[in-house]
Amino acid sequence: MRAMQIPTPRRGLRGRLLAKLLLSLAVLALLLGLVEGAVRARQRIRYGTFGQIHEVQIDEATGLPVLVAGHRTATMSINSLGFRGPEPAPPSDEVIRIAFLGASTTLCAEVSSEEATWPSLVVAALSERFAPQRFDYVNAGVQGYSVEDSRISLEHAVAPLEPDVIVIYHATNDLTRNSRELAVEQGVYRGHADETSWLGRRSLAWYLVEKNLLLRRRTAAAHSGEGRLVVDAPRLAAPFRRDLDALGAASRAHAKRVVLVTFSHRARRGQSAEEQEAACVTSFYYMPYMSAAGLIEAFEAYNEVIREVAARTQSLLIEAALAIPGDAQHFHDSVHFKDAGSALLAEIVVDGLAQDRKSTRLNSSH
Repeated sequence: MRAMQIPTPRRGLRGRLLAKLLLSLAVLALLLGLVEGAVRARQRIRYGTFGQIHEVQIDEATGLPVLVAGHRTATMSINSLGFRGPEPAPPSDEVIRIAFLGASTTLCAEVSSEEATWPSLVVAALSERFAPQRFDYVNAGVQGYSVEDSRISLEHAVAPLEPDVIVIYHATNDLTRNSRELAVEQGVYRGHADETSWLGRRSLAWYLVEKNLLLRRRTAAAHSGEGRLVVDAPRLAAPFRRDLDALGAASRAHAKRVVLVTFSHRARRGQSAEEQEAACVTSFYYMPYMSAAGLIEAFEAYNEVIREVAARTQSLLIEAALAIPGDAQHFHDSVHFKDAGSALLAEIVVDGLAQDRKSTRLNSSH
């Protein structure tokens, strides 16, 4: 008969350590789960969804990211065509249809409701001012879109809806893409990754932590003043001019009136250094090689391009660049509007369209 083995003190210690490790991991997993649940609950209360506010998929025909049809949150509804807003009715000679081309600053995910987006407010105001003339709209803004992306979207998705008026509001994503190329050439940018990590795509809490850490790091780098881009305005403006010309030409082929709106950025000349830094915080995230002064200069150059293209193509120009106060009441961040900013931009666009007979009386020429 074999003698019973008595556990040695060393084995007992190892077992206790393993038990403590497993318990610690279980507690950590529980805490992380509670944090994730709390973040998603807050997301649900605030936006009406447990996941990301924006849901996109790749369109096989164009290769572009497009909004997921039918996606809804507490403040945003994507229709069956993948555009924010109501379902568009069949084109009618009795209704003036306005298509708004742009990116996230046209999509307006930051405002409080569907009705608070500036495209919706524009059409509501025009309908009231020019009753019984009827208006409807297509909000073709998609986050991340450049001018070229909007041209492709126009040809494949917007043009079949037969818009009478096309309103174009673009600048920031083109500036990001074009300035990055110049920053690489100047050696002040090495391709900082903006893509969300594997864990960030699965955990909303980690996504927010990851994004905020990157935002702080890039803001600190911008504040240090080291490695800043030397802004070459003509070089930065050239591709934007080329692409805006192409979008304008495509728009004129599909609509009777094309409208270009100058772009409003929160940072302004005359602000204090602290105000400019606060105004540039999200622009620094996407363009960490920029200074506040460089951003102001670059956006001014892009707005000059918008004015040039409007004059050259006889498009309606609406000035909004400095008409919206560069403060926290009107801006959610560097470029996206709160309700007050969205409402003010809508007023500016409505006034411009109302003074333009070609925009408000188009159905008389059918």
